[in-house]
Amino acid sequence: MKKLVLKILLILFIIILIAGGFIIYQGHALYKSVLNEVSLEAKIEKVKQDKTYVLLDNIPNYYKNAVVSVEDRRFYEHGPVDFIAIARAIFTNVRYGEFLQGGSTITQQVAKNLYFIGIDANVMYRKVAEIFMAYDLEKNYSKDDILELYINTIYFGDGYYGIEEACNGYLDKNSNDMTLYEATMMAGIPNAPSLYAPTANLALTLSRQKKVVTTMVENEYLTQEEADKILNMQPKNMQ
Repeated sequence: MKKLVLKILLILFIIILIAGGFIIYQGHALYKSVLNEVSLEAKIEKVKQDKTYVLLDNIPNYYKNAVVSVEDRRFYEHGPVDFIAIARAIFTNVRYGEFLQGGSTITQQVAKNLYFIGIDANVMYRKVAEIFMAYDLEKNYSKDDILELYINTIYFGDGYYGIEEACNGYLDKNSNDMTLYEATMMAGIPNAPSLYAPTANLALTLSRQKKVVTTMVENEYLTQEEADKILNMQPKNMQ
């Protein structure tokens, strides 16, 4: 009986190994395919030519801190893939029996935004391709370069891509004029724009903003006193 169990386990392991290898192969093929169409350098240069592209140095520090805190708190410490975040996400999702957390890094999200939005491919192949692209990004660009690309390519809902378009549309101002209150609100929207966009459901927007502020306190970007002040403010009318 023991030998039979071991044999079954060995067969399952071999099947998993073959399946995993096939997924990696297909993901790498997808990664090479999109790169052959447009190089990473050319893709990024095209993004930077957009009239609403903003430099990281022109964005308030508290917005950058809010984004890193809520999206990828170890962004400046880990590589293209954060295996600790992946393990934490798996544990949380299994514990609660539903998808509550993802493990994608900011770099992986940039890879997705640059090449894989709307692409017709198996989700597993695409995820593998994003990882390969994330390694290319971190090999050729600094963390600040990647964060700059992130805030310029993320979707905020209502047809707004990038922080400048979103600030123009929702706040009627440029991104460099965001207040701390506005920055914490804007940082929370891209997680689920259809839910958190202020024009969709302001109550959910404010709920997400609370999450952003809480993480900023946890990661020592804000004091509790500063956080309480933000959360006690009344929102202005959105565009």
